[in-house]
Amino acid sequence: MSDPTFLNDVPLEKAAAQIRAAGARENRLAVEAFFDEPTNTASYVIHDPATRQAAIVDSVLDFDAASGRTSTASADAIIAYVKAHGLTVDWLLESHAHADHLSAAPYIQRELGGKLAIGREIITVQNVFGKIFNFGTEFARDGSEFDRLFEDGDTFSVGSIPAMVLHVPGHTPADMAYVIGDVVFTGDTLFMPDFGTARADFPGGDARQLFHSIRRLLALPDETRLFLCHDYKAPGRDTYAWETTVGAERAENIHVRDGVDEAAFVEMRTTRDATLAMPKLILPSVQVNMRAGNLPEPEENGRRYLKLPLDTL
Repeated sequence: MSDPTFLNDVPLEKAAAQIRAAGARENRLAVEAFFDEPTNTASYVIHDPATRQAAIVDSVLDFDAASGRTSTASADAIIAYVKAHGLTVDWLLESHAHADHLSAAPYIQRELGGKLAIGREIITVQNVFGKIFNFGTEFARDGSEFDRLFEDGDTFSVGSIPAMVLHVPGHTPADMAYVIGDVVFTGDTLFMPDFGTARADFPGGDARQLFHSIRRLLALPDETRLFLCHDYKAPGRDTYAWETTVGAERAENIHVRDGVDEAAFVEMRTTRDATLAMPKLILPSVQVNMRAGNLPEPEENGRRYLKLPLDTL
């Protein structure tokens, strides 16, 4: 697995140049957010206004843990928006294997098309959690459930708008940030400045890696727009928010603003994480999301089942 302290800075330099060039263009990336309050998740439909080509970032499949029922209201809202605006979906982007919601990417893909992508380190997550869930040899653990496995510095495009992928592990081994035009979709690395940063205590997580990944993102130009995957309304704030800038994070983030060094961050993050309960949906979410959002195959009675490993996490 890549160590951010030794990552080649060339992808970061190229991303910064892309951001500056895209910020000067008239044809900038259009971003529409869809916030799912039950899971505090922000999903995005993004598109190139010139070509109407689009991507969907971190979609949500509705899931009621008490009844075990899934539904598609959140995904259907995204599908309706795409159709209403005449967009063509080229990409379904996952920032990582989420532990707080189930991905709706396969459902949306069946309706709208597009390639489903995630970071190559999803293979590490599949191996770790494949053992936790005691999945047998039928679970390949090679990332083949996804159409594209991105590596640090890989490039693609949304219409005519250039995009680059940055590997930002720490929250999980597989976290990726997507730099698209002058915008960055950070996944779970960062929250709004008044709420701080992601936890790093999941299997494969590492607070020291998270610090370096975040500082890597915060080396991008101050004007870079950051779109976050979650918001939990920090104390004293009454509304949800999911857009900020590199400059705001560097100046104001309560966990990792300029002047906070690695040792202080690691101590804070480790101490804080030890007080946090596991996300309510981590067990159903991870076993579905590491399969690219695909639900388990029905058993002989026609029903699907999720596993709950006891006394493990």
